Amino acid sequence: MGAMVTITLSIVLGCLSFSGVFAGEAGPAASKAKQEGEAKGMVSFSGRDEIIAKAKKEGKLRLLVNMDVPTLKAATKVFTQKYPFIDVHAREITGSAMIQRNVLEIKSRQAVRDWDVAYPSRDFYSEYLPYLWKVDLLRMAEQGVLQIPTPMIDPQNRNIAAFYSRLIVSAYNKNLVSAEQVPKAWEDFVKPEFRGKKFAVDIGPRWLACMVPAWGLERTLDFARKLAAQQPIWVQGVTRTLTGMMAGEIPMMIGTMFHTVKRAQIKDRAGVLQYVTLEPAPVYFHSEQAILASAQNPHAALLWLEWMASAESQKLADEHEPVGSSRYFRGGAVEQELKGRKLSLVTWENHHNIESWMTKVFEAYGFPKAERN
Repeated sequence: MGAMVTITLSIVLGCLSFSGVFAGEAGPAASKAKQEGEAKGMVSFSGRDEIIAKAKKEGKLRLLVNMDVPTLKAATKVFTQKYPFIDVHAREITGSAMIQRNVLEIKSRQAVRDWDVAYPSRDFYSEYLPYLWKVDLLRMAEQGVLQIPTPMIDPQNRNIAAFYSRLIVSAYNKNLVSAEQVPKAWEDFVKPEFRGKKFAVDIGPRWLACMVPAWGLERTLDFARKLAAQQPIWVQGVTRTLTGMMAGEIPMMIGTMFHTVKRAQIKDRAGVLQYVTLEPAPVYFHSEQAILASAQNPHAALLWLEWMASAESQKLADEHEPVGSSRYFRGGAVEQELKGRKLSLVTWENHHNIESWMTKVFEAYGFPKAERN
């Protein structure tokens, strides 16, 4: 944490990042965006003054988003300092059960008016789409009406943005794994010397599914089968596994989230927990957000979405997640970690494929299926 840039530098870099994203995107690109948006029946605004004026009349904002609680609390506090005329009520949504219940509530119109901003989880992405406000975030971002880097916005649906990125790394206990033993490539994990309870693998296969953009599906599934043949320590839950690693119970873990490792390192007084970023490094979108068609405060919600992409917001993500910013925020911790690396990037174009890839990877692991008597 001590190595992080100051808030002043972060804000300056953030401003530079926005100028870099928007430079040269007026003219033909904006005209094309306008035509595409109008063809889909999407609305947009030509200036922020209109958005702010309507947000002042609304005076409220209700958020149901996929953000860690400390980050969400800090974010809403700073947002209300910038927009003191907006009263914010925010709640975290996490876990498949809670997300599925939210989808059912939206479909049945139950309690849907309670929220303005929702989390269109990739698990149920297509099911959320009919219930979202058709507001053209992409067009307004390209025109500079909203200061959102365009890569954060789904180019196909145009009313959904993702404000954080998740990077996959591998962790190890430096007292149990020497520098010479630390894998230098993903394939090192399937070498004979790592067979038999030498490293942990989370049964949740999202991290490995994120290798498909770089490796292709067949190579990824082949690697999954080879991992299972190594007889690893199968685990469920990254945080608990990292705790066991710090306690000396587990030597290594393949495929864990970067921000979770960094959070665990803060609590690691002995300093034994280390990580290695193998290439291609898997990266995927996180904290997708969109405005519901039934939103009572849609213009206040637009200001929130714009603020989520700001330098202030991104720095809070790096502080509280920690290192949870977007790879598209220049100068952010994630962008710095990825600089110059080969990536396996889950883009908007294949974002919706993650769940089917996960299913295939899980099948490749070869876990026995329960039999009915």
